[in-house]
Parts: sequence; structure tokens; C-alpha cells
Amino acid sequence: MEIIVLVKQVPDTTEVKLDPKTGNLIREGIESIINPDDRHAIEAAVTLREQYGGKVTAISMGPPQAIDAISEAMGMGVDQGILLSDKAFAGADTWATSFTLGKAIEKVGEFDLVICGRQAIDGDTAQIGPQVADYLDIPQVTYVFDIEKVEGDSVLVKRRLEDGYERIQCPIPALLTVIGELNEPRFAMVDRLLDACKEKAPIKVWNTADLGLQVRDVGLAGSLTQVIKTFAPKTERKSQILEGDVPRVVNELLGKLKENRLI
Repeated sequence: MEIIVLVKQVPDTTEVKLDPKTGNLIREGIESIINPDDRHAIEAAVTLREQYGGKVTAISMGPPQAIDAISEAMGMGVDQGILLSDKAFAGADTWATSFTLGKAIEKVGEFDLVICGRQAIDGDTAQIGPQVADYLDIPQVTYVFDIEKVEGDSVLVKRRLEDGYERIQCPIPALLTVIGELNEPRFAMVDRLLDACKEKAPIKVWNTADLGLQVRDVGLAGSLTQVIKTFAPKTERKSQILEGDVPRVVNELLGKLKENRLI
């Protein structure tokens, strides 16, 4: 099987900061990790490769330091990696990001499955997977929590619903977005990590020109949506102390709760 897994490097959510002028995440000096859902996607891809043979290619889009995410993915068993890195890619919304990832997948060539996490913790849009599938014009199954088998030209999966699940047989090539119930991601092996950090490691870095794209089609310039304003909501708490004998205070409290439609 030829499997492509999409990986994103994200800031540690306990340290997320926003630039008040641009609305973009401030990544400098902040520890980065592989997006948690993407770790389950990596585990799924490597497990399928171990069962059916073939090759797993990890693709990530981000600044140069995102190569660390590719290296860690290779430490977990991915065969080769591709980093899409170019200043022109900066500021991309989900549309421009999906378009760029789709172009990279087309450049890789034939594949059976594209696997990615349900959503990234720094955006929580859950749009990238479906939009990539739409660009590639292939079927998709989201919220996958079990990949039962790949047989012939189809894959059998279970998709989580609010009140149960769906069992779906999907033709391949296809795109799957996975959730944490699917598996327990393995740890990266030290020897694989060391190999991934060598100069001859099978990691390629592609820019706009490598994908045959124009700057106007990617990043902020190619985005259909733009952040107008980003702010942290301000919350105010108003308190009132009720004093007096218990029966009167209880009646007054009940009256205020009813007045504010809390009971």
C-alpha cells in the first residue's frame, strides 16, 4: 500500500500566544509538538504498512523547524518525509493550506490512502482533511475510530457518531480522518530518530516553485478568508452578598435566581 499521512507541528497549547496586530500565532520561543490527532494518523499508517506492505510518506507544511515533526514521524516508522516550507505559504487559511497539500500529494504520485488527524489543536477547524479530499476528488470518511481491513479496492472502517457508529466500506483511493480512539501511538525509536537527522535522510523540502505554483495562489495571498481581529474575551464577575436572617436571605436569593431565569 502507498499511504500518505498529513502531519502538522503545533505549539504546545499551554503556551499559545497571539500577535494582537496580525492575529497569527506567535511560534518563536514556544515548544512545538506533533498535533495529537496526527500521532494517531501516523500510527494507523505505519500499522497498515506493517500489515499490507508498501510505503508511508509523511507530508507537513510549515516553517523550517517543522522538519522536527517529520523526523519524529520517521522515528515512529514513516519511510520518507516531505516538508512544504516557503515564506509564501505563511498566513494560509484552510483553503490555501488544503490546496497546497493537495498539490504536494499530486506531485508524490499514486496512493491508496491519505490519513490525517481529525483536527489540529491550534485551529480546531477540522476542515483540512475534507478539503484535501475535495481537491483530490476522492471519497472521504471522517471521525474514523477503527480500520477493520483493506481488501481489494476498498477499505472497511468504523466512523464515530454522537449516538453510536457507522460501518462504512469505502472505495480507494480515499482519505480518512482519525480520532484518538483508533489506537495508542508508539514511541519514536532512537535509532530511527538519529537516521532521520542525518544529511542523507529521506526528507525532501519543497517550496512554491517545486510545486509549480504561483505566490498569488498560496499563503495569505491565496486565502479566501482573513483574520480581521483576534482578541481574548473579557469576563466580568459581579457579586452580591446577601445578609440577614436565613428565611429572608433564601427568599431573596430565590427571587434573584428567578429574575435572571436561572431557575
